[in-house]
Amino acid sequence: MAGTALTDHVVLAGRRAPSRVLFGPHETNLGQGRAISERHVAYYARRSAGGTGVLVTETASVHDTDWPYERAPLAQDCPPGWAAVAVACKDQGTLVLAGLGHTGAQGSTAFSQQALWAPSRVADAASREMPVAMEPHDIDLLVAGFVRAARLAVDSGLAGVEIDAGVGALLRQFHSGLTNLREDSYGQDRLMLTREILSAVRDEIGRDVVLSLRLSCDELAPWAGVTPEMALEQVRVLAPLLDLLVVVQGGPFTASAYRPDAHAPAGHTIELCRQISVALDGALPVVLQGGVVDPDMAQSALDDGVADLVEMTRALIADADLVAKVSAGTAVTVRPCVRCNQTCRVRDNRNPVVTCIGDPRSGHEIVDVDVDVEGTTSHEAQGHRVLVVGAGPAGLECARVLAARGASVRAVDAADRAGGMLPVVAAGRQTFGDLSDWLVSECNRLGVSVVLGSRLSPDDIRAALSTGQSVVLATGSRPSTPRYKIQDGANVVTATDLLHAASRGTLSEVVGPGSRVLVDDPVGGPVGVAVVELLARHGHQVSIVTQDQIVGTGLSLSGDLADANARLQRAGVVRVLSSVLREVTVDGAVIEQRWTCEQRVIPTDLVVDAGHRLAEGQLYDALVDADASLRNELVRAGDCVAPRTVHEAILEGRRAALTVLSRVATSRSRTRLRLEAVR
Repeated sequence: MAGTALTDHVVLAGRRAPSRVLFGPHETNLGQGRAISERHVAYYARRSAGGTGVLVTETASVHDTDWPYERAPLAQDCPPGWAAVAVACKDQGTLVLAGLGHTGAQGSTAFSQQALWAPSRVADAASREMPVAMEPHDIDLLVAGFVRAARLAVDSGLAGVEIDAGVGALLRQFHSGLTNLREDSYGQDRLMLTREILSAVRDEIGRDVVLSLRLSCDELAPWAGVTPEMALEQVRVLAPLLDLLVVVQGGPFTASAYRPDAHAPAGHTIELCRQISVALDGALPVVLQGGVVDPDMAQSALDDGVADLVEMTRALIADADLVAKVSAGTAVTVRPCVRCNQTCRVRDNRNPVVTCIGDPRSGHEIVDVDVDVEGTTSHEAQGHRVLVVGAGPAGLECARVLAARGASVRAVDAADRAGGMLPVVAAGRQTFGDLSDWLVSECNRLGVSVVLGSRLSPDDIRAALSTGQSVVLATGSRPSTPRYKIQDGANVVTATDLLHAASRGTLSEVVGPGSRVLVDDPVGGPVGVAVVELLARHGHQVSIVTQDQIVGTGLSLSGDLADANARLQRAGVVRVLSSVLREVTVDGAVIEQRWTCEQRVIPTDLVVDAGHRLAEGQLYDALVDADASLRNELVRAGDCVAPRTVHEAILEGRRAALTVLSRVATSRSRTRLRLEAVR
């Protein structure tokens, strides 16, 4: 809607939403059993308080044949939770919709122990499991399930429902020639089932509540799947039944297109959404969904008439107060979403709770009582001095939280720039630099003194402690000892050193033009893949060796595993699988096959070690070795404890700050008690 601000209200089915930002349905693993839990309520309430206009709860299965992951909500168990969410969001005016769906053949039999429902007997592209083709009785049960679930949601006080016909939905499977091979009326008219469900739900809940549809408008499989041209006709047919349409992209072969990581451009569905909006010509409000995490991009989409609302789910996980900050227009900047999917994509067998690498409070609102609005300050630590050793993500987050509570904070780092590994990693994954910039800018805004190029000694730490300062050690990590032999004259660098050079524009000083480079990736994580892609972009001949049967196994957690291997294939990268690097010689790298122990030499000019790093604990060890009592006085955070990911660094930086604040409060409480006793 051209000329409309992101923070303007919007009216849907006669109901007023306070902004045009939508928080979409997503897996959270916050449930208790299959119900909406208190943790859900706190999670949603925080986004509502931050200005979210429309909020769609985690998609609930409308029939018990659908149990796609262990903590997936079941509609019949959700009414108490839905009612609690409605109450929690009422004062802010957020329109809360219940996400309703059935995953069909893209579900799981692990928990339901029942055959998967599907339009036809077509094995799922991911699980390879053969489903059962739904019979008329099954279809009747599905329709009744949607109607019953919608009634339960509305009776619970919600503003309406959103029906899922998106990437992982049974309804999309009926729409698609990839999965619907039926010869009956549901095959001849693939939209028939969705029309029946929408009509039946509308008849049940009436016109004064919101009925939304999440619709895959491009399966990216033009040989048989739903195409944008087909979707244009679908939305014209369905529009009279709806109050809102969420345009999404992806299908059984392209599930990662739904919420891709930063390898896909932000706002990658803008043109698709524009086509749908033009076709509807104002007949129905349209929501843009597709990696929009920047408020300026969202506003531009509204200005250009691409959509009437913008879904910013991951951006709101990263910063629950995004809308409030945009509305206030203050100097407090929005915490960026780096679109890494590392902790907000949680549909895996570990059942991790949804959270954000940049804001570890997300998903833990009911546990973390120190959830506040960014930009506010308190004075609980006023006058207390803190020395933070290290200005990486752990140190900066610790300093930021303490400074916001009134502490006087000095952060000291031996490096010549703040951010630790974040600006280094940004050479391969640019968005991580955005998070580094935000942490630095927030520390500057809050008055943190950041001293760079200075290495502190144990005597410096003892001197700080003697003056009553708290000391937090966030000294980061160092390279590990290679697990292979290195012949004199062989050329080996660490992935960190190579990324350092790339971030400073000196990569050519490390890697000569057209070099043959082998990347050793025993970790199987994103760093090795990022280094390989960086080198391939610069025209080098690149190989990557991994002990696993596929490159980058850790990327399965962020949903980038298949896409990453496809990118490497297109870039001409040689993937050396199920193998271990044994020696680096002047002639090349000696590789040993894990299963046969057969060795071969791969000619190479340079080997890049992307292995694990070790905790940089020399300062801590020197201090506690000299005085064991300091073990309980010093607070540590991040890689100096154990090198892991950005998420753990920022989480532990925050925990370190809270530990300091707790000690300050205890100390001051004891002082007050002593003074009162004297009186």
